[in-house]
Amino acid sequence: MFSHDKTLFFAPVSIIMRATTERTDVEIYSNLLHGVEGDQYYQGYNSNSNYFFLRLLIDLNFYYSCIRTNLREAHSENVHTKEEALAFLGQNFREKLRRLPTWYTDVEIGRFVIEQCICIHVDTYEDKFECVCEMVRKLYAFVQNRIKAESVDTVMMQEALLGGHLYMQVLADKLERWLISLKSNITKRSNIKGSLYEFTTDELDQCIRRCGTFENALSNFLATGNITSNSGLGLMQDKGLTIVAENINRMRYMSHFRAIHRGSFFQEMRTTDARQLLPDAWGFICPVHTPDGTPCGLLNHLSKYCRISTRPEEINELPEILSSLGLDAIERRPVANKHYFVHVDGRVAGVVKREKAAKMVNTLRLLKIAGARLGQGLEICFIEEEEGVRGQYPGLYIFSNAARFVRKVLHIPTRRVELLGSLEQVRLQVAVRPTEVMDSKATHLELSPTAFLSTLANLIPMPDCNQSPRNMYQCQMGKQSMGNPTHTWHLQSETKLYRLLTPSAPLFRTAHYDAVNLDNNAMGFNAIVAVISYTGYDMEDAMIINKSSYERGLGHGTIYKSEFIDCPPNNVFAIDPSNKDLCEFLDSDGLPFVGCHLQEGDPMACTYDSATGAFKVHRHHYKEDVLVDNVRLCGTPQTSLRVPPTSRVCITLRVPRNPTVGDKFASRAGQKGICSRKWPTEDLPFTESGLTPDIVFNPHGFPSRMTIAMMIELMAGKSAAVHGRVHDATPFRFSEEDTAIDYFGKMLVEAGYSYYGTERMYSGVTGQEMQASIFFGVCYYQRLRHMVSDKWQVRSVGAVDPVMRQPVKGRRRGGGVRFGEMERDSIISHGAAFLLQDRLYHCSDRSQTNCCVQCGSILSVCLLPSKEGVPESLQCMVCGPESDIRNVELPHSLRYLAAQLASVNIGLKFGLSR
Repeated sequence: MFSHDKTLFFAPVSIIMRATTERTDVEIYSNLLHGVEGDQYYQGYNSNSNYFFLRLLIDLNFYYSCIRTNLREAHSENVHTKEEALAFLGQNFREKLRRLPTWYTDVEIGRFVIEQCICIHVDTYEDKFECVCEMVRKLYAFVQNRIKAESVDTVMMQEALLGGHLYMQVLADKLERWLISLKSNITKRSNIKGSLYEFTTDELDQCIRRCGTFENALSNFLATGNITSNSGLGLMQDKGLTIVAENINRMRYMSHFRAIHRGSFFQEMRTTDARQLLPDAWGFICPVHTPDGTPCGLLNHLSKYCRISTRPEEINELPEILSSLGLDAIERRPVANKHYFVHVDGRVAGVVKREKAAKMVNTLRLLKIAGARLGQGLEICFIEEEEGVRGQYPGLYIFSNAARFVRKVLHIPTRRVELLGSLEQVRLQVAVRPTEVMDSKATHLELSPTAFLSTLANLIPMPDCNQSPRNMYQCQMGKQSMGNPTHTWHLQSETKLYRLLTPSAPLFRTAHYDAVNLDNNAMGFNAIVAVISYTGYDMEDAMIINKSSYERGLGHGTIYKSEFIDCPPNNVFAIDPSNKDLCEFLDSDGLPFVGCHLQEGDPMACTYDSATGAFKVHRHHYKEDVLVDNVRLCGTPQTSLRVPPTSRVCITLRVPRNPTVGDKFASRAGQKGICSRKWPTEDLPFTESGLTPDIVFNPHGFPSRMTIAMMIELMAGKSAAVHGRVHDATPFRFSEEDTAIDYFGKMLVEAGYSYYGTERMYSGVTGQEMQASIFFGVCYYQRLRHMVSDKWQVRSVGAVDPVMRQPVKGRRRGGGVRFGEMERDSIISHGAAFLLQDRLYHCSDRSQTNCCVQCGSILSVCLLPSKEGVPESLQCMVCGPESDIRNVELPHSLRYLAAQLASVNIGLKFGLSR
C-alpha cells in the first residue's frame, strides 16, 4: 500500500519484492523465513506440552503457506524477473501517472514507482528489498500474536513537521508546477509554428515570461497558511499551516515556538485516541499546557528540556564503529534466530548476535555521550525480545535524522547530560528523584522533578496543590495577561500591543521564573487581598477593587495600535491650507501632532495629489478616543520595476485602558474573575495596623475550585513582604510530613502574625471589629486582555442580512447582540416569557406577508396587475378568484424555510381563522 497525489494504491508485495531484486524465489523465501525457525518465543514454552507443540506447527505452517502463496502470485501474473516486475508496475500505473513523459517505457514508469513511492527513505533497490522483507516479517509476527500493534498516536512513533521542511516542500512543489507550465508553453508554441519553430534564447525568455513567478504563491502561503497542490505534499491537511504570532506578553510569544499541533484533521474525528496523553509522552509533551475546548489534546507544548532536532546527526564513522562491535552483513547472518536486525534511519544495516547486542548498545551510548565520534543527538533504541512477553518488534534501532523529539537527562554512570529520543526512552529506566536511584535499576535521572512541564507551566506557583483543570486554565490565562512584551515601544509597528503600566515582581515565584529572567517582562502586579464576602458585589467570581489603589495605578494599562497610510507616487503628505479645521490636529506636513487627542471622525493625515490638485483627508474611524503616540515615515517594498515604490506613514495610537467594571483579572492559580466595582477606601475593612486591601475576594471561590496554591501564596506573599525576601514556589518541595502551610505559618508567627494567615479587621462603615478572623495576604494578580471596552455592544437599528433579514453579526459591523438557548431559558425561568417575542421577533426579522385562508399557503399568493379598469388585486394561484387573502405577520426566517421546503416538494400550510 502506498500513496501518490492524494490517492491510495495497493500492489502485491511479491511484485514489489521482485521489482527490487534479482534474487531467486529460494533466496527470497529464505530471507522471509529468517527469524522464525528456532524462534525463542516458542522455545520459551514447555516442550513437553502437546498443545504448544501443536500450536507451533500450525503457526509455522501458516507462515510458510502465506509466503509460498505470495511468491506464486507473481508467477501467476507472468512476472519472473526484475524487469518483468517493473514492466508490470509501469503497465498498471501508466494511466495514474500522466504527468510522466509519454515516451517513458513501462520499465521506466515502474522504476519511478519504486523510487518515488516505495520506501522513499532509502535510496538503493537492495535497501528497499531488505526494508520490505523486514516489514513482511514484522507483519507476520503480529499475525502470530508475537508482538503488539503499534499506534500512530503515541509520541514515540511520531516526528514533527518543521517550518523549514514545509517551506522546502512548498517551494519544490511550486517549482515543479512552474516547470510543467514552462513545458506546456514551449510545446504549445512549437505546435503552432511547426517546422519553422526555432528554440532560441529569446524564445525561451518569452516562454518564461508567460509562466509568471511563484513568489506570490509563497507569500500567499505564509499569509493564509493554505496550500494548493495536486500531491498534497504528503500532509493530512492543506489549510491552517501558519498562524500570526501574537506578542501579548513574553510568554505568549515564546509559547508559539514551543507549541506543536497534531493537525486540524483530528479535530473533526469522533475518536479521542489522538487527544490522549500516553505514558511515553513523559518529558516530551507537557500534560498541563493544552487549551480546553476543541483543540484540547491536539494543541500541545513541548516540555522544558525537550527540543526538536533540526539537523541530521554526525554518523560518518557509525558503519566502522558497528563493524568493530560485531555487526555482520545480512548475507552472513547466523542460523536460526540467534541475532537482532540493526536499523539505521529505517535502513537494515546488518545483524548482530544476541550475546553481543547489549555490549554494542552500551558502547554506542558512551560514544554518543562523549560526542567525539558520534552526534550527541543520536537515538539508540534496543528492543530486546523477552520470553513469553508480547511487546514491540525486537531489534536495534538507530536514528540520526532531523525532526525527532529529544530531551535532556542525566546519565548516571558517567554523570553527564544525555539526549534521549522518544522511542529510546521507553526502553530505559529514568528516575525522577535521586532517592529513586538507590531503590531501582535506573540508568538515567531527570535534571529536575519539573522537567515534564512546559516553560509556561513551570511558572505556576505550587501547581501540585491545585486542581488539575486550574493549572490548564492558568496556562491559557498566562498567555492572555497584559505585561511588557517589549521595551522598544517607540520602534514597534505591530497592529496591537498590550502594556501593563505598573508591573511588579512576584514575591512567591518558581525557580524557572528567575531562570528565564521574567522580571524584565513582568506580567502582573502584587495586590493585598482580603478573603471576605463584602457588600454582595463580589459574588459569581467577581471582585472588588480598592478605589484608592486604582487611583494610585493598580492594574493600569495601555493599548498601542498602529495605522498605516500609503501615499501613491504622485501624492505627498501636506495640509490643505483652505481647511482651517485641520490645523488643530495636523502639522504643516499633513501628519498629526504627537500627543494629539483624536476622536471618531477627526483628521489623522492629509495627502495632496499633484496630478489632480486635490487634497484627501484620512480620518480616525475608531469609536474610542485615542492619543497619537508616535509618527514615523517608512517605505514599501517595490513590487515591480514598472511601478515605483510608494511612501508610507505609520501612526502609532495609544489607547488608555485603566481597569473598569467588567474587566477580567486572574490569579496564577486559575482563579479568574471580573472587577465588579471600585469601592471607596473609607468604606472597606481595615486591619489593626491600618492596612486596607487592594482586592476583596469572595471565599466561596475556593471550595469548588480547590485552588489551595492560592491560599499558600497569600500566606507566602505576606511572610515575604514582612521578612523582605522572595519565596520559592517550585512544586514538589514540600510533603505531607513537611507541609508548605506549616512552613509559611511559622514564618508568619515569627513576624507577629497569626499562624493561619488571618487577621482581625474592622468595618469601614461602622468602625466595629468584625467577629470573624479574615484571611489576609499578598497575591500576584494578572490583568487579562479581555476588557469591556473591546466587547460592549448595543444596537437599536442597523444592517441586516440580505437573505434572512436578521441583524448581522459582528461588533465592528454594528451587528446585533447574540441571543441563544441559555438566554432564552433564563428569561423563561425569570417569568418574563413575553419578552422573548420582543427579542426574537420584533427586534429581529419581523415581516408581513399574504396568506390564503383556504389552502393556508404563503407562496401561492400573487399580485394580479390591473386590467380593463379592474384595479390590482391579490389572488391565490391554487384557489383561484374565490380565494380569501389575509395579511399576516411572520418571522422572515419562517418564510425563507417555506421557500426552501417547497424546492424539495414539501409544502407548509398555515391555519388561519375566517
